[in-house]
Amino acid sequence: MKTFPTLARCMVLAGLAACAAVQAEDTFRVCADPMNPPYSSKDLSGYENKIAALFAEQLGQQVEYTWLPERIGFIRNTLKAENDNGEGYKCDVVMGVPAGYDLTDTSKPYFHSSYVLLIAKGRGWDDISDPAQLATLPLARQEAIKIAMFDRGPGTEWLQKNGLLEQGVPYQSMTGDSEHNVAMQIDKDLRAGRIDMVILWGPMAGYVAGQSPAGSYALLEMKSTPEIKFDFSIAMGVRQGDNKRKQQLNELIDKNMPQIQSIISSYRIPLLPIPPQPAAKEDDD
Repeated sequence: MKTFPTLARCMVLAGLAACAAVQAEDTFRVCADPMNPPYSSKDLSGYENKIAALFAEQLGQQVEYTWLPERIGFIRNTLKAENDNGEGYKCDVVMGVPAGYDLTDTSKPYFHSSYVLLIAKGRGWDDISDPAQLATLPLARQEAIKIAMFDRGPGTEWLQKNGLLEQGVPYQSMTGDSEHNVAMQIDKDLRAGRIDMVILWGPMAGYVAGQSPAGSYALLEMKSTPEIKFDFSIAMGVRQGDNKRKQQLNELIDKNMPQIQSIISSYRIPLLPIPPQPAAKEDDD
C-alpha cells in the first residue's frame, strides 16, 4: 500500500496520470493464483511469493498482486489485460512459466526439475526403486496398483506406453475446485488410500511429500526419453516486447541464483542442473 505522502505528492505535482506512473515504479506487480501451493498463495507462503519478495526488496519496491485462478485464459486475463482505466496492464510478471513458453516472453531459467513417481511407503510397494519395475510386475501385483492418472501430461503417456492405463485412477489437470488445487487433492487422496502412487511434476511432488513426516514417500525420478520428456526448465514470464523488464529479471536471477535455489530446495522440490539454453536473439530496447 502506498503512503499518503507519496500519493499526495503525486496528485499535487503532476495529477492522477503521473501518480499512477510513480506507483508503477514503486511496485513489483505479479500475476498469480491465490491458492496454488507450493507455487503461490494469498497468504504468501509459496516459493514464487518468496522469490517475488526477494526481488522487490532489492529493487526497493513493494509486491503488488493481481490474483486469478491459474486456468485457461490466465495470461490473457492478467499479464495481457489492461487496467480498467485503460492505463497500463494489470500486472507485469508471472513468476513461473516453462522456459520458451509461447504465450509470454521468458527470462532465463531459474530452476530445472522433473516429474517423479511418488509412492506412499508401507503399502506393499516399498520394493519399487525404479518406475520401470511397475511394467514388469506379475499381473496380480499390477492389478493392485492404484496410481493417479491425469487427463493429459507425460505421466499418462508413460502409463499408456507401459500398459498400465487400466490401473489409473482418473484426475483432472485443472480441478476447478475452490478449496483444493491438484497437489492438495493428491495429498488428500494419498492419505485416504484412494491412491498409492502418482507421477507428479517435481514442485507438486515436493509439496505432497512436505505435508507428511519425512520418509512417508519414495520419490523416483522419471527419466526423459526421445518419446516422452519429463524434465523441464522454469523461467519467469513477461509480455512480449517488454525487453527491459526481461533484462531486469535476468540480472536479478543471476545475482540471486544461490538464494533462489535455496528457497526452492526448502520446499523439497527435486532439482536438476539447468541445461544450456539455445542462444537468444538480440532484443530491441
